Amino acid sequence: MDEIKGTPESEFSIECFQNYTAPEVFVQGLAGIVDQLDVETMIRAQKQMLQRFEKTNEMLTNCNALSASRLKTIGPEFKKHIQLLLEMKKDLDYIFKKIRAIKGKLSTQYPEAFTEAVRSSFAEECDEEATDTAAKNKDNRRSLHIKSEASEGGSGEQTRRASK
Repeated sequence: MDEIKGTPESEFSIECFQNYTAPEVFVQGLAGIVDQLDVETMIRAQKQMLQRFEKTNEMLTNCNALSASRLKTIGPEFKKHIQLLLEMKKDLDYIFKKIRAIKGKLSTQYPEAFTEAVRSSFAEECDEEATDTAAKNKDNRRSLHIKSEASEGGSGEQTRRASK
């Protein structure tokens, strides 16, 4: 075995890698196994992907800047609309409160007339709903009638063609 250690080949292989660390030796070993064309292809693909990602990043940055500027201009207007809606809600709450108070006074002062008014109002709403429903049903029946005529006409043509 001493003879094997003394051979120039074994001394060269040890001396060749003495100045390198273990990871560097490993990478050098892999470099000999991997085809250079494959490595170059992977590097080209990575560069192309990097370019795409940089373009995408630039586009997203521009979109973000545009959105921020538009938000800055729309923000005050949006706050005005919110304030307007809050004021309208307060006004409507006040109006409904007054309507409830008036209904309460009317129902205590004129109970018979109030119940009759409520009953007639409810009847009018029902009549309106019934009229709307009837109109919808009439439209549906008309469209069904048209469809049935079209299907009958189509089958009549087919029978005439078959008899010829």
